[in-house]
Amino acid sequence: MLNLLHLMPNLDELELSYIKDLVKDMNDNQIQQFAIIYNSKRRDPQLILILTLVGFLGFAGIQRFLTDQIGMGILYFFTAGLCFIGTIVDLVNYKSLASEFNMKMARQAAAMTMASS
Repeated sequence: MLNLLHLMPNLDELELSYIKDLVKDMNDNQIQQFAIIYNSKRRDPQLILILTLVGFLGFAGIQRFLTDQIGMGILYFFTAGLCFIGTIVDLVNYKSLASEFNMKMARQAAAMTMASS
């Protein structure tokens, strides 16, 4: 079995254990294909943090657009991040925003990998 940390070096412990569980029944070729798909869709928590901070400069909601929460992104944009309260909440919870999105993308990448085999 391939070492997932070599294929995806930016993963934290929680994300790595989740992905190990997803790919446990895959062969090496499928794992490589999964890693390529997942790495192209994955969002870095630091990027989410930076984009949330940009919300305080008048461009609130970019982090929500990046995590495919279009409705919330539009709401944040037109309400200045719900009067900055939503932006502050996202600032505190940026890791969970990224983690939820990445887990969703991991499930999609696993489904795509299994379907193409």
